[in-house]
Parts: sequence; structure tokens; C-alpha cells
Amino acid sequence: MNLPPVIRVALVDDHSLVRDGIRALLSVMPRLEVVGEAENGAQAIEMVGRCQPDLLLMDISLKDMNGLELTRLLGKQYPSLKILILSMYDNYEYVSESVRAGASGYVLKNAPSREIIAAIEAIISGGTFYSAEIAQRLATDQNTDNELTPRESQVLSKMVQGLNNKEMARELDISVRTVETHRLSIRRKLNIDKPAALVKYAIDHGIISR
Repeated sequence: MNLPPVIRVALVDDHSLVRDGIRALLSVMPRLEVVGEAENGAQAIEMVGRCQPDLLLMDISLKDMNGLELTRLLGKQYPSLKILILSMYDNYEYVSESVRAGASGYVLKNAPSREIIAAIEAIISGGTFYSAEIAQRLATDQNTDNELTPRESQVLSKMVQGLNNKEMARELDISVRTVETHRLSIRRKLNIDKPAALVKYAIDHGIISR
């Protein structure tokens, strides 16, 4: 696939300094044009519809919506839109879930600028791109065990009780970010989305009682 004459890029990150830095990086590239910016999910949805970018550089952590859920949503609405996750988190669960959500790449924010540019060009060309250390983790991960860890079982128990992430974090004395990580792991291992099915799994495996 040939690259278009101008690659239309949009930025989604809740930190203006990060957006400024990325925009400055991309501004020196003659074939890249930043056509829009957003600091949250709602703005991103409106901005994509208005600006029609070829590629979205998006963080996972947004104030109103998880970036992975936004990736799924935008992927359904705009099938041709390419999404590159640009995150500070190298957690395998986030990377794995980003692939499932439809992102075409995952680059760490501390990656050198040439790697971000290479990722954009690879994705626009129809390929995928992952930071070197991320790619190595994806290639070497051999974990096929679907059994939940004790902490994941605790999180699942709170999930079926209807608690949100903040409530779970408070009751389990862990961070909201850790709760999100466990929820991603549970989803990957069980491949269950429907609440009723989660309740059945929890009962069948003795995580909660009838």
C-alpha cells in the first residue's frame, strides 16, 4: 500500500503538554498534518467525525472513558480509521486488550521520536507496529492458563455485585488502575462480557454462592 500524500493525524490525550509535544514532533514531518485534538472521549468522537483523520494517536487514560473502549467504539463507527495507542503503561494486559479492541499499534510514550514516526508510517501502510519491548512481550508470552488468580477472583466477585472501579479499589485497598488491569485480564481469560454469564462463572467456580 502506498502512503497518501498527506497523512491526517489527530491526537487524543488528557494532558495538553503531551499533545503539544506530539504536535511539535509531527510538525517537522512534511507529510504529516495534525488535523484535530481532543482531551477526552466525548471530544474525540466529535472531532473524528468533523476532521476525518487517517490515524488517531490515543492515550489509554482519559478522564471520561477508557481509551480501549473508545478504540472499539470508533472502530465500529469508522472502520477505515487507524488507531495507534501511545501510552506510558507497558502492562501486557493493556497491550493484549488494545489488539482485541482493534488498535493497529502500541508505542510507549518514552519511545524515541523516530519510533513514533515509524509506527505511524507502518500503520498507514496497512501494517502494525509495537515498541520493541512490547513486541518481545507479545511474542514470548506463552500463558494459556485461563484460571483466575486469587486477586482476579476478588475483583470478579465485586464486579458481579455491581461495584464500579472506584468502589472496588476502595474495598480491596488497591488503585483504580490496578482494578482496570485485573478487569482486562479477567475479560481476556474468560472471554465473557454479559453480566449473567459472569455471575454463572462466579457461582460455578465457587467465587460467590447462590
